[in-house]
Amino acid sequence: MIEVPAAELARIEALLTDGRRKLLGLVGAPGSGKSTLALALLRAFAGRAQVVPMDGFHLANAELQRLGRAVRKGAPDTFDGAGYVALLRRLREQGAEEIVYAPEFRREIEEPIAGAIAVLPETQLVITEGNYLLLDDGPWAGAAALLDEVWYVDVADELRLDRLVRRHEQFGRSRAEALAWVEQTDEPNARRIAATRAKAHRVVRLGG
Repeated sequence: MIEVPAAELARIEALLTDGRRKLLGLVGAPGSGKSTLALALLRAFAGRAQVVPMDGFHLANAELQRLGRAVRKGAPDTFDGAGYVALLRRLREQGAEEIVYAPEFRREIEEPIAGAIAVLPETQLVITEGNYLLLDDGPWAGAAALLDEVWYVDVADELRLDRLVRRHEQFGRSRAEALAWVEQTDEPNARRIAATRAKAHRVVRLGG
């Protein structure tokens, strides 16, 4: 559990003052703490916020196998980027009587689950977190324009890499397999994400 810096809480309160729904994006490299920050913000704005992770748009494992991309799971082309952007658009245009359902990624089965997250029409703040919110190619190019702000979540590389290895071990990989996956898959993605940092509205630095 982390404590959200007061400056970030004040910024969100300022965004919400006009009474209109706001979409806040949290972007950062794998293991940077995006999900942790999103949940901390959800607690801070309990009753007014909902988290909609980009990870729910992972392609199913069977489709990744068909496409020959299973060994690169987590790369930009292993997600339904167009579907994610379409969801952001729905969340911006949501009607007063409409419930928008979003998918959720379940790490215990390594698969997305459709319709797992309900966003109610009265939700003031939608927090969406993921790796590729600031990419400017393919379907991802449409994401940033649909977000009111995007914050880049930063953390020391040593801590981030340790988190990643432990996460992969927790979900079934051996230490050697976890280290290899981080080096061959996570880190190439991390470098691509880091190149988008300058486009973010704010940088939030998370410690341990």
